[in-house]
Amino acid sequence: MYVPPHFLQSDPAALHAAMDTIALATLVSHGADGMLASHVPLLLDAARGAHGVLRGHLARANPQARQKPDQALAIFLGPEGYISPGWYASKREHGKVVPTWNYIAVHASGRLRWIEDGAELLGLVHDLTERHEAGQAQPWAVSDAPADFIAGMLRGIIGFELEITGLQGKWKLGQNRQPADIAGSVAGLRGQGADDLADAMEQASPMA
Repeated sequence: MYVPPHFLQSDPAALHAAMDTIALATLVSHGADGMLASHVPLLLDAARGAHGVLRGHLARANPQARQKPDQALAIFLGPEGYISPGWYASKREHGKVVPTWNYIAVHASGRLRWIEDGAELLGLVHDLTERHEAGQAQPWAVSDAPADFIAGMLRGIIGFELEITGLQGKWKLGQNRQPADIAGSVAGLRGQGADDLADAMEQASPMA
């Protein structure tokens, strides 16, 4: 990933927090059939390995699961959106402005270990469920479904762990713009209801 210095995010805690919050990643690998990609929710275990371990599962019918690649790249895309030059104070000053797109992205690459053991796969499904049901008023649990039904569902998936060996973060949030341009962009985004991106821009601003 091309990352100019002013957009670089290298703080492990910030990268881990972004992956945990975004949750859904694009898992990219290369094999005999060329490039393959799947969109899959991933669970981060930040305490394992040098940069953490990502856990998830794919349908067994997925070509990516059938190939079982050794390496993969997980791409997490956070808040993103179009930035109009009409929001910039500098447009009114000199007009030398163009549109852009702001976003948060994390790339996590590493080695894959495939999980087919029934007990380990069940544990993975439990952990993913608990993570994403935590905010529900009445959290659903795997044990709420009949055991034979869950056993059948598990036969249709294969789990994996990605041990992160490379971790990159790009926070392209207008850090190269003047404070008045950043303020104008934040106001423009809030006017369109894009509060997540506006908040991220304010937090990343050199003036924050």
